[in-house]
Amino acid sequence: MATQPAPPGRNLPLTARPFFEDKSRAFWTLQAVGWSGYLGLRAVSSISNGLSFEGIIPIIIEAILGYCITLLLSTLYGYYRRLPRLPGIMLTVATLLAATVLYAVLMAFTFSFMKTTAPGITLTLVLGSVFLNFTVLAGWSALYFGINFYLIVEHQIGQMQVLETQASSAQLAMLRYQLNPHFLFNTLNSISTLVLLKQTERANAMLSRLSSFLRYTLANEPTAHVTVAQEVETLKLYLEIEKMRFEDRLRPVFDIDPRAERARLPSLLLQPLVENAIKYAVTPQEDGAEIRVAVRLNGERVQIAVSDTGPGLNERQVRPSLSTGVGLANIRDRLGQAYGPDHRFETRSTPAGGFSVEIEIPYQLEDVNREAA
Repeated sequence: MATQPAPPGRNLPLTARPFFEDKSRAFWTLQAVGWSGYLGLRAVSSISNGLSFEGIIPIIIEAILGYCITLLLSTLYGYYRRLPRLPGIMLTVATLLAATVLYAVLMAFTFSFMKTTAPGITLTLVLGSVFLNFTVLAGWSALYFGINFYLIVEHQIGQMQVLETQASSAQLAMLRYQLNPHFLFNTLNSISTLVLLKQTERANAMLSRLSSFLRYTLANEPTAHVTVAQEVETLKLYLEIEKMRFEDRLRPVFDIDPRAERARLPSLLLQPLVENAIKYAVTPQEDGAEIRVAVRLNGERVQIAVSDTGPGLNERQVRPSLSTGVGLANIRDRLGQAYGPDHRFETRSTPAGGFSVEIEIPYQLEDVNREAA
């Protein structure tokens, strides 16, 4: 039989878990420690004022009664918290006053039973302990509601963090999936052209490479980070498909710093940049273009550059494309989702002509999105 995975923190030692992870255990611990501390303080204060050890017995009874009454209060307060605010507040105040009177009556009876020859309850004895009893129970009630309010706020913050993580993951997945239809359309269109030209061998080879590329990319979660080495392998698979279309006109060059190969970045981050370079540098030029992918490690930063020997930025601005705008905006959004402001994304024309996109991200060896999940 399959077993459910343990919740986070379930396998941690007891001392390493959050105190309020088990609310029942936390309540009984606080109840015992609180009333034990109250008993200790009252006993020390009475002894220091000259009271005999026999006189501590009423104090012990007082602590026991307070412990029992607050157990009853916790049950009633738990019910009142589920009521609308105004009725809940009114019932809480009324219950606190009733508990104070009950506490005072019980203490008055206990005192008269131990200190007088004729046990009984008098108004003087009751009024004598009302103030202290009200202070103790009101303080306990304030702590009860304060701790529960803290737990509610903490729970809501935890839920908001989970929702933010889920929203971020959903947006990253949407951005990743946004690339696939455009790429598939271009590739399938090329395969269709090869079939119409009866170049079946080349069409079969392109289909084989396309299936390898899709298997490789779909194996990764859309929100996952991959290593630079894995991203480069993905680009090589993609360029093998495009090589079937452009042959020698497409000249890819990879310049990868071995020290940066283990660095992680969002999956399929660079593919749209290479696709744009093919569209604007290779396609319009008779002799094609060179596309260079360079990755360098500079301290704790990974610097990535995708450049080409095409017509440059000015020519591209004359011929805007919806696919290009979506691709670059997509990359900006994915970088913002993954790194916040801790990244750099710049586009520029190179001095010798051509176009370059430069990205700088922090050097990370762990998949931060997977860890957060």
